[in-house]
Amino acid sequence: MFNRIREWRIDRMTDRVARRPHGKAARRTYGADDVHSFAWDPVLEALQLTPDDQLLDVGCGGGVFLRRALETGCSGVGVDHSPAMVQLAREITGGRAPIVHASADRLPFEQDAFSAVSSLVAYFFFPDPVAALREFSRVVDPERGRIAVYTTAPELKGTPAAPYPLATRGHFYEDAELEAHARDAGFRDVEVRRPQEGTQLLVARP
Repeated sequence: MFNRIREWRIDRMTDRVARRPHGKAARRTYGADDVHSFAWDPVLEALQLTPDDQLLDVGCGGGVFLRRALETGCSGVGVDHSPAMVQLAREITGGRAPIVHASADRLPFEQDAFSAVSSLVAYFFFPDPVAALREFSRVVDPERGRIAVYTTAPELKGTPAAPYPLATRGHFYEDAELEAHARDAGFRDVEVRRPQEGTQLLVARP
């Protein structure tokens, strides 16, 4: 009984803080102007967005990165499975982009609807990463589409960047595993970069 209660408490805390953020503290964290800013430049460099692009940001959180991406002139859409984050992202983007409540493995968009897909610091919480990447592949244009997924490497598990007990609810993958995920999802041009120590950037094209 004690173990079940402990596990329930860890799940509840993980959801509130990171996996499905909600509450005042989550609004402060994911609405901060620099939240996950370490990932912005590597993702933007990989995607090379222009005004001709339509970006889908999956796991958009409070929408701060999406707001930054829109400065390139692209149009965009945000997706998050936390209703609280959807509301916050709508506030932060100021109506400049639709924000949709949905999960990464069931995207409510037509095939080939986007030219680029981004996902920052959310991948390790996807319950089925290959299913999510298949959805990325489905909604991205087969001719000019590209994706950039920024995630946390296994060596950071248990560090302040991915502390216990939250780390027990995340999924950490070696570079080769990330590459295999993308290829299993149908991407052919696949690369795993290391922008910073302990971080991974999966860049792929159909």
